Amino acid sequence: MLRSLEILPCLTLSRRQWLSFSLLSGLATLRGKTATADDGPEPTRPPGFGRAKSVILVFCNGGQSHIDTFDPKPDAPDQIRGEFRTIDTSVPGVFVTEHLPRVARLADRFTIVRGMTHDDLDHGSAVYLSLTGRFHARKSSNPPPKPDDEPTHGAVLHRVRPAERFPYSAVYVNGPALVPEEPAPGQFAGLLGPAHEPLILGDVTEERAAVPGLAPLPELSAPRAASRRDLLSQIDALVRRADGDPALARADAVYRQAFEVLASPQCRRAFDLSLEPEKLRDRYGRYRSGQACLMARRLVEAGVPLVTVMLNQGNRSQDKHPGEIDFYGWDTHNDIFQALREHLLPRFDVTFSALLEDLDDRGLLDTTLVICLGEFGRAPKVALEPRFAGSTPGRKHWASAYSIVLAGAGVGRGKVFGASDKIGANVADSPVAPGDIVATMFSALGIDPAGHYTDNLGRPFAIATGRPVAGLY
Repeated sequence: MLRSLEILPCLTLSRRQWLSFSLLSGLATLRGKTATADDGPEPTRPPGFGRAKSVILVFCNGGQSHIDTFDPKPDAPDQIRGEFRTIDTSVPGVFVTEHLPRVARLADRFTIVRGMTHDDLDHGSAVYLSLTGRFHARKSSNPPPKPDDEPTHGAVLHRVRPAERFPYSAVYVNGPALVPEEPAPGQFAGLLGPAHEPLILGDVTEERAAVPGLAPLPELSAPRAASRRDLLSQIDALVRRADGDPALARADAVYRQAFEVLASPQCRRAFDLSLEPEKLRDRYGRYRSGQACLMARRLVEAGVPLVTVMLNQGNRSQDKHPGEIDFYGWDTHNDIFQALREHLLPRFDVTFSALLEDLDDRGLLDTTLVICLGEFGRAPKVALEPRFAGSTPGRKHWASAYSIVLAGAGVGRGKVFGASDKIGANVADSPVAPGDIVATMFSALGIDPAGHYTDNLGRPFAIATGRPVAGLY
């Protein structure tokens, strides 16, 4: 019998249980319609439209400090500037923190956006905003995921244009993002239902195959494999007899995805990190975030159009696991400089630079849009917050201005787009909202972000609420 299939941390089901649960969930979901795009005249395409075959989104859970990474303020007062020096990059006049030397050497391959802005100041709802492009009804809060949430971008992508080469249109690696111990909203299919859920992988360093159970075992004989195909045929016949009942069709889609992953050697190989050279695995970093980014590259090669890497699963799990770097998140209210210097920035520098170099060396960066972002930045003023663990000052949540990085698929190389003010508190030039980044992502994939899809009740929803950022190209 196949080993268990782990799809969420702390939630391990047998393959039979998982398939049964998925099937029943699909049957129980409200009947829906196939996604459609608005008909009309061909719109004027923005720059970068259709340049990407895939997107890799690297998510810095907890809120990466822009002042201590990509938007340093060396001339600001000490309580703003912080402890770190700046260093030159490969682009004249562009500086980053001293703790990103590898990334600095690659600045001629990416664009820094220094004008990100919104007004949601808590992790859960801000993660929702970052991964859906829409504000949560409970802004600046930590709400749980709900079935009527707006769908994550990967679910929308599966709705409007399912992947052709892979059973899942979106895979979330090292997930789900926790805030700090419960999954944040915005990572799931929500109102689109289980047939559109992204595949969520946990810690990919735990087993030889990232998804336990995908490796074929000797006792899986040809007759047993054939019986599974027979079962799939029976479901197909049931759907036909039901005269195209949408709920049964959705259940069929859920089952088919699971069967295709189990049956396809291509899919099984995509999840097997042991096939990579040891030297390359070392280059990415032999830790959760490093191997998760390597997995993202493998999935892109296998035909997955959207891979989201939770660079760190918990936003501040260091409170309970202070001695384990894998658990450190970017929510550095206190002890920020120690956490960044000793734990967060060294691994980020190694892993993010490895991802960019590997994609570029393989010719994949031309057709892969890479986006590195968090849900917000950190406050300009360094201060000790007594309500949080730690004995030295840090920075609180800050969404009025922060930075992200984009590369590939036609995005300008060696650019800085937008600017914050002299202390990094507010946007001084070219503001960009999270919804604009989601729109840019869909546009890069050749999908009009102004188009619509219908939910399971036939209600139309815009693919994205923002506009593609033309200045990136």
